Amino acid sequence: MAISSPQTSDVQAYVDALLETLQESLRKINHEIWSNPELAYQEHHAHNVICDFLEAQEGFTVTRHAYGLETSFEVTSGAGGRLVNFNAEYDALPEIGHACGHNLIATSSIAAFLALSFTLRKYGIPGRTQLLGTPAEENGGGKAKLIDAGAYKSVDISLMAHPGAKKIFPDQEESDGIAGTFMNARKNIHCEFTGKSSHAGANPWDGVNALDALVASYNNVAVLRQQLLPDQRVHCAFTDTPKVANVIPSYTKAFWQVRSPTLKGLNALTLKVRNCIEAGALATGCQVTILEDELYKDVRLNETLCERYQVHMASYGRRVLKSHGKVMTASSDIGNVSYVTPTLHTMFAIPLAVDTSPHHPKFTALAGTTEAHEEAITVGKTLGIIGYEMITSDEMYDMARRQWQDQIRHGD
Repeated sequence: MAISSPQTSDVQAYVDALLETLQESLRKINHEIWSNPELAYQEHHAHNVICDFLEAQEGFTVTRHAYGLETSFEVTSGAGGRLVNFNAEYDALPEIGHACGHNLIATSSIAAFLALSFTLRKYGIPGRTQLLGTPAEENGGGKAKLIDAGAYKSVDISLMAHPGAKKIFPDQEESDGIAGTFMNARKNIHCEFTGKSSHAGANPWDGVNALDALVASYNNVAVLRQQLLPDQRVHCAFTDTPKVANVIPSYTKAFWQVRSPTLKGLNALTLKVRNCIEAGALATGCQVTILEDELYKDVRLNETLCERYQVHMASYGRRVLKSHGKVMTASSDIGNVSYVTPTLHTMFAIPLAVDTSPHHPKFTALAGTTEAHEEAITVGKTLGIIGYEMITSDEMYDMARRQWQDQIRHGD
């Protein structure tokens, strides 16, 4: 049954006025997160700053350390109707801080949650809102763990936004963002080679060289790269190697990441990489132990959600592309969420980010600017309005749901 509710234009005017009254508080939260970068599952300051603020607001249920994760939280509001989820990320990168702008992700999601929650309350509209603190997106797969713990089991729509540059793809015209971007699926592979030590000068023939096994596996993958599809990626870090030269090493360790545009493609590529690693062990006589973890699924775009984002950002004077056919070769655990509920993971451009992109030190500075904060608030308003439409319009919600179901049913 359709819900009798105010026009979207009236809701937008209310949201604009509401967030203006909260502007100073939201800017302080943003600055606190940006100024105190914390790595995966160590985001204690960000967790406390956000929870303190929302506990001080009226009518919210705040759960700290939610779903068994020390730095996750859940904030809920409302009753009846559909449930709209917003995801707040706040982990940083080693040495370069918030070079991925997760302080802005948190800011936009908090703003969206407040906008939708207070709107439903003001107009007496049935509907529920959820703000999830989702730690460890960079490494650690916080959202995947939250899914396993049941955090998304009742969610009808999931919304969030990620900051980026004016041009995400080389062949793309400058814009204020892209509503929907394909992202690679990703998996981690950890391998350990075990051989036998001996003196490298006196009796090297008695040794079984674990470093040779590691180097051979690396070279095997280097050969494999010639046959990778354009959007596939394989990266490696040697995490345990010999510290002296005169001993045949008995142990080495490496960490690989494998990426592909689809889950099906990722599984096939992961098998090839495993073969390369195992071949290095076979060639040298070493034993190898391989562990796979942290599956980040590809992001399934939802046409309805992308279209509504484009429309509402235009009402704020922003020119946003609806989607882009190419795949961002980055990965995110929001992809896992897009497999369990219709999801929007939009990219919004920081106004000053013309010649830089996330994971660059220059982006760290831009993520802390007033201009970036103001754009995050505008994006938050838009996400809140989309959430309002998903709760009050059966037609829009059903369309988004059907599109998602078709993707899951016929996807790779």
